[in-house]
Amino acid sequence: MDEIDRAILRELQEDGRLSNQELAARVGLTPSPCMRRVRQLEQDGVIQGYRAVIDPDAVNRGFEVLVSIEVKRDREVVEAFEAALREIPDVIEAYRLFGSPGCLLRIAVADLRAYERLWIEKLTALTGVTEVNSQIIMKRVKEPRGLPVDG
Repeated sequence: MDEIDRAILRELQEDGRLSNQELAARVGLTPSPCMRRVRQLEQDGVIQGYRAVIDPDAVNRGFEVLVSIEVKRDREVVEAFEAALREIPDVIEAYRLFGSPGCLLRIAVADLRAYERLWIEKLTALTGVTEVNSQIIMKRVKEPRGLPVDG
């Protein structure tokens, strides 16, 4: 990957809807080689997709909670727990961690009442869960803006 590829990645992370013409102009290429490079980055799995960034309040998901969960340390239990997590739409990110806690979730729901219902009906009922701790997000200080792609 050279500096032009990194420039393409920076530009597309900032605005994934750029036309090839505009992207080429920004990175100093003509459209054909720019398109070839983008397609190669896609084929190589460097670019994994394109998504819209949605305002959580506009879709009634403005109440976010970070949840740390302890799960019984047993392979089958962990696999069942993770499979069940993938089926809960309110869980928008989930990470298995080394150490304690064993799992960290990011949850987006409408309000505290919706979170309480999720906590009671789903999170504490998941296979192998031994502890659930919730941290309500007061304010997002830094928005995700993509990965640094410098050399």
